[in-house]
Amino acid sequence: MSRIIHGAPAPIVTSSPSPDTAPTPVNWPDATRQQAFERWLAPLAVTHALDVTSLAPASADASFRRYLRLRGRTGSLIVMDAPPPQEDVRPFVSIARRIERAGLHAPRVLAVDDVNGFLLLSDLGNWLYLDALRDASAPEADALMRAAIGALVQWQTRVDATGLPDYDDALLRRELALFPEWCVQREFAQTWSEAQRAQWEAICNLLVASALAQPRVAVHRDWMPRNLMVTDPNPGILDFQDAVRGPITYDVASMLRDAFLSWDEERELDWAVRWWQQARGIDAMAGHVFADDFGECWRAIEWMGLQRHLKVLGIFCRLKHRDGKPKYSADLPRFFAYATRVATRYAPLKPLLPLLEPLSGQAVRAGYTF
Repeated sequence: MSRIIHGAPAPIVTSSPSPDTAPTPVNWPDATRQQAFERWLAPLAVTHALDVTSLAPASADASFRRYLRLRGRTGSLIVMDAPPPQEDVRPFVSIARRIERAGLHAPRVLAVDDVNGFLLLSDLGNWLYLDALRDASAPEADALMRAAIGALVQWQTRVDATGLPDYDDALLRRELALFPEWCVQREFAQTWSEAQRAQWEAICNLLVASALAQPRVAVHRDWMPRNLMVTDPNPGILDFQDAVRGPITYDVASMLRDAFLSWDEERELDWAVRWWQQARGIDAMAGHVFADDFGECWRAIEWMGLQRHLKVLGIFCRLKHRDGKPKYSADLPRFFAYATRVATRYAPLKPLLPLLEPLSGQAVRAGYTF
C-alpha cells in the first residue's frame, strides 16, 4: 500500500461565491492599478455578461500573480492579475495556445491586456490534484496519477517546443546557485570553505552534464499536484508560463517527488515505469539509451530531481527572506530528505552529503550506492 506524507498547505484556492453570498472584497494596494483593471474589465463585462459585483479572490501563489473569480454568462471565469514589471503575461498566453493545439486541458485565454498584465481565463474549478490526492485511497491516487502521467506524455509528445527558452547550462547553474546563496548563507548563516565550494562545483558539474545529455522536449517546469486540477478531462493544467525546452525527465521528477506531499519509493517506481513505457515512443527518445534501459532513465530522473530539490531549497528560503512568505520553509525538511536520499545512493554524489548534513541535521548512516 502506498503511503502519503503530508506537508505544509499549498496556496489556497477558494470556492466560487454563491449568488446569495457576498463575495470577499478584492484589495487593491495600488489605486492606479485598480483603475486600469476597471477600465479593462468594463467592456468585457458586456461581452461576457460578467457580474462585476461577484469579483472575489480565487487564489495566490509564490509569485507576484494572483487570481480573481467572477460569474459570467455560462459560469465562473478567472482573472489573472500579474503586475508588470515583476510579471509578464505573454509567455502564459503563448504556452496556453500551444497546450490547446496539443489537445490538453488548460485555461483558455479569453481576453488579454499584456501592457497592464490582466488576463480573462476560463475557470477549471477549485479541486486541486493536491487536495484530491491527500484525501484519496490508494486506488484513487493511482488513477489520478496515471491520468497525470498520460497527460505528461501527451505534453512531451505534442506541445511544440519551438522558440521556447532553452533549459541550458547557464539556466541550470543559475538555479543551482540559489541553494548556496539563499539556503546555506541566508537561512543557515553558514559560509563554505574553499574545499566545500569545490565539492559543490563538482556536484553541479555532474548534475548539469546529466541534464544536458537527455532527450529534449517541452518542459512545464512545475508539473506537480499543486498545478494540476481535477477536471473533465483530467488533469487541468496550470502555472505553465515558465515552460522551456529541456530534459525529458524534469517534469516526471517534479511529479514523483512533490513539494507538498511524498510517496513511498515503491509507488514512485511504479509510476516512473508507467511513464517510461509510454515515453519510449516519443520521437525525442529515438536512439537514446533511455528508450531501452529503464535503469539509466531512473538514474537520470533521480539526478534531475536532485537538481530541482537543491533549487527549490534555495527558492523556498528566498521566498521567506526576500518576499516575506515564510510558510514555504515548513517544507525544507522534505527537500533535504529527497536530496539526502539521492546523494546517499550514488557514489559520485556522496560528496554532497557533508554539505547537506550541517543544514538538515540528518546524519546519513547507510544507503545503496550505484
